[in-house]
Amino acid sequence: MTFTMIVQLLIVLAALYVGSRYGSLALGAISGIGLAILVFGFGLKPGTPPTDVIYIIIAAVTCAGTLQASGGMDWMIQIAERMLRKHPDHITFLGPLVTFFLTVLVGTGHVVYTIMPIICDIALKKNIRPERPCGVASVASQVGITCSPIAAAVVAFCTISNANGYMVSIPQVLMVTIPACVIGLMCAAAASYKRGKDLDKDPEFLRRKSDPEMFKYMYGSTATTLDKEISKDAKASVFVFLGALLVIVGFAFCQMIKVDDVPVAKLINLPKMNICIQIIMLTAAACNIMFCKAAPKKAVAGAVWQSGMVAVVAIYGIAWLADTYFGNYMDQMKLMLTDLVTAYPWSIALVFFLVSVLINSQGAVVVAMLPLAYELGIAGPVLLGVLPSVYGYFFIPNYPSDIATVNFDRSGTTKIGKYLLNHSFMMPGLISVFVSTIVAYLVTNVFFAGYFASFVQ
Repeated sequence: MTFTMIVQLLIVLAALYVGSRYGSLALGAISGIGLAILVFGFGLKPGTPPTDVIYIIIAAVTCAGTLQASGGMDWMIQIAERMLRKHPDHITFLGPLVTFFLTVLVGTGHVVYTIMPIICDIALKKNIRPERPCGVASVASQVGITCSPIAAAVVAFCTISNANGYMVSIPQVLMVTIPACVIGLMCAAAASYKRGKDLDKDPEFLRRKSDPEMFKYMYGSTATTLDKEISKDAKASVFVFLGALLVIVGFAFCQMIKVDDVPVAKLINLPKMNICIQIIMLTAAACNIMFCKAAPKKAVAGAVWQSGMVAVVAIYGIAWLADTYFGNYMDQMKLMLTDLVTAYPWSIALVFFLVSVLINSQGAVVVAMLPLAYELGIAGPVLLGVLPSVYGYFFIPNYPSDIATVNFDRSGTTKIGKYLLNHSFMMPGLISVFVSTIVAYLVTNVFFAGYFASFVQ
């Protein structure tokens, strides 16, 4: 690795680090500064922005935004709350499952901001240390991204893999990631079940409880969505949204099923899957606007649409910057890393994880690093097996869902520690990602190795 390569890599890392400190749009925008230095300062050939993935995110986020604007998301949260309040003793296990599957359905972890105060409230009123379910639930809300049929990480994985000869479909990815991630989350929940001191033995909590003002703050109100009135239009929008997801999955199965070695999708002249997703999501969004009273202005003002557009900018800048750097030095990268990844192909999981610590976007990690992994000769089944490792941004507790969870927990047990890294999300995050990656790797490369290897074109 030459001195110039090292300097340019430091510029890339510096842009990612500074962008993560500012957060939000800065991740993508500050990547533009790094890109400008590489292109105009060092004369590198610009890479290619990941337009296919960006278009899919825009379509999916537009659809989810109209779902939120119509009130459909409130109905989904109400259904989840009823289940949680019916089984409060199991909140440490059920809370993470709820946040996980909400993310799987909607494609973004930001949907959990409404349910998280409810999880905290149920735990506190049941005298369960809120840190136990809240820490895992916040992690679960992000783990679900690699398990959603409309999330950028999954769509990008399929699109990039197909372009590199590994013809994996969305259902096939979900067959691996969903069970692997659920197992990982349940292991994290089990480890959290008796985590920390019980509330009646925690001196800090008892001190807060003895203060009349603090007692009123902690116990004086109940976080709930059950008092919201859900309209017929809101319920209809949920069915429109779920119907769109089913159509997408059905089209994806058409890519898998073959008649005389010809995919059904070709026999019925279906376009590529990325085009199908965009058409279906935009159509569902239009139906929500025209028939379910989803006001467009309300949709674009909602948290789901805004966070999705931030993700678009982040992926746009970060992936373009990474593609520019790695694209210009691909031959050198192969010389340096081929021996390592040949001997230990699973080691690419460590690279994915470390990059994710810097980049608060699993989709951006996939778009930026997966092409490099294929160029290094790593097999598609290996990369599918390590897909859960693209979630590492819990490591430094600066992600909005983690910060919000700390604020939602009125008991003060969910916290960021004095030394930054000793926070409430570290243990469940590490356990979840570690176990999920091992399970996914075993599924694709040991137990069902022949099946997942058959996707190679």
